[in-house]
Amino acid sequence: MKVLDHLEEWLIAFLMATATAIIFVAVLQRYAAGTSLLYPLVGHWDFSWAQELCIIMFVWMAKFGAAYGVRTGIHVGVDVVINRLSTPWRFKFIVFGLLAGALFTGIVATMGGSFVWENGAHYAFVKAFGLPIGDLYEGPITPDMEAPTWIVYSAIPLGSALMCFRFLQVCVAFVRTGELPHHDHGHVEGLEEDHDDPQRAAQDINWFEMADNLHPRGLTDEGGDPSLGEGDGARAGKSRRPMEGGDASAKSGEDCK
Repeated sequence: MKVLDHLEEWLIAFLMATATAIIFVAVLQRYAAGTSLLYPLVGHWDFSWAQELCIIMFVWMAKFGAAYGVRTGIHVGVDVVINRLSTPWRFKFIVFGLLAGALFTGIVATMGGSFVWENGAHYAFVKAFGLPIGDLYEGPITPDMEAPTWIVYSAIPLGSALMCFRFLQVCVAFVRTGELPHHDHGHVEGLEEDHDDPQRAAQDINWFEMADNLHPRGLTDEGGDPSLGEGDGARAGKSRRPMEGGDASAKSGEDCK
C-alpha cells in the first residue's frame, strides 16, 4: 500500500513539475525568437505541441489528484447536518457517503474504460501483438502531437478506478477505527509547534483553522476542531479565536500566565 501511495504522489509531482517546465521553456523560446539576437539560435525550435501536452498532463494530474484527495481528506463537503447527528446515525451516513462515492467512481471507471477500449485501445493492443486487425476502429489522434486520443482518455478509467479504491479504503478504515482522514492546510512538513515558549506558541497559532463543518467528523472527533486531539474541542474556541485588536502574540502570552 505504501508503494501505491508513493507512486501516486510521484506521478502527481512529476506531471506538475514537467508541465511547468515545458510551459516555462516554451514562453522563453517565444520571447527569445522575437529578438534579432537570439532568433538564429532558437527561432527554428518548434513548441507548437507544448500547450496540448501540458493540457493533457494537467488532466491526468487532476484525475489522480482527486484520488489523492480522497486518501488524505482534502475534498471539501457541506456536512453541517452530518456533524450534528448522533454517533450511530453519523456512522451510517458517513459509510453511505463513502460507498456512494465508490459506486459513482466505479461506474465512471467502467464506462470510461469501455469508451477508451472502443476508441482505439482495442486496435492498438491487437496491432501490438500482431493479431488480425479486421475492421477494428483505429481511433482519432490529437491535432498537434498526433498522438492516439485513447491514451489521453485513459486518465478517466485509471483515475476513477483509483479514486473508487480510495473510497473503499477510507470506508474500511472508518468502519474499523471510526476515524476519517483530515488534512490540515496550515501544517508545514518539518515544522513542529513549540508550546513551551509562550511567544513562540502564539506565533504558531493558525488563525485560519476553523471547525467549519467542511469535513465530516469521525466517531472519535466529538466536537471542536477535528484536527485537534481528544479533549481539546472545549478549549479550541478560546485558544484558537483571534483577539479583538492588539498584538495576538502578546495577548496569548498573558493567557498563558
